[in-house]
Amino acid sequence: MFLALERIILLGWEKFSRDKSSTWAALIVTAVVVFMFSSLLFLQGVSVFLLSRLENSVDVSVYFAQDASEEDILAFKERLLPVPEVKDAVYISKDKALEEFVALHKNDQFIVDALETIGTNPLLASLNILAKDPGQYPKIAQFLEQEAFSGIVERVDYKDRQNVIQRMEELTKGIRLVVLIVSVGLAFIAVLVAFNTIRLTIYNSRDEIEVMRLVGASNSFIQGPFVVQGIVVGVFGGLLTFLFLFFLSWFAGPRFESFLSGFNLFEYFTSHVFLFLALEFGVGIGLGVVSSVVAIQKYLRI
Repeated sequence: MFLALERIILLGWEKFSRDKSSTWAALIVTAVVVFMFSSLLFLQGVSVFLLSRLENSVDVSVYFAQDASEEDILAFKERLLPVPEVKDAVYISKDKALEEFVALHKNDQFIVDALETIGTNPLLASLNILAKDPGQYPKIAQFLEQEAFSGIVERVDYKDRQNVIQRMEELTKGIRLVVLIVSVGLAFIAVLVAFNTIRLTIYNSRDEIEVMRLVGASNSFIQGPFVVQGIVVGVFGGLLTFLFLFFLSWFAGPRFESFLSGFNLFEYFTSHVFLFLALEFGVGIGLGVVSSVVAIQKYLRI
């Protein structure tokens, strides 16, 4: 058994080394397919990052009455944070709100003069509330508008931002759907191309397969070397893709970071390196083995 396995492995390696033209064609196509799958992983990372940035750019604010003390507001925040739909809540004091307002309108002399005329801080303390999902803002608004909080809560701006939040929710769902469709489509095309390339490689060996059948070789012995060849092609295809992506992300990461709103390709690659390794070698080897097994069945039929 072990002798037969050793012979199959040696024959598979010989086929990989000997059939240079077909082997290189299969290797290049496999590497391209693995690269496409790895690119889909990058696409997933970029889309999650950008959608998270988009979702974090929209929030709901609750403004507190002028006479509400900071102690009461912070106690309100502690009651709010355990709400399942709430991701975070940032407290903005009246002084902080005034400071930000003045900085924003420092070039508008009319507003500056108006504030000096009033002489007091007209702004309200607030909590900027971020939901775990855009679709959860109505539930948060419902919680904030309870009668029990009417003594401390001046107003909630959910209705002012409702249209923006709904449009953003529709946009994020649309982007996720497009990414999914593109990923599935590219993956299908890539696998189809790789399968046909490996099938062509086996077709070029049809005379060799026929001779082995005539001398009485078993189906497993005939099929084995092609499976080994597929594994070797997959390993080298995965390795080439991994090295290429390493240097590509290292080169492109800092240069595209501003274009991708702070997403660094190289940092994402290094932080998910084991996932990339598993994907690239898994897809490469799996594609080589499955394509070889399926394609050779035609020549094993009696």
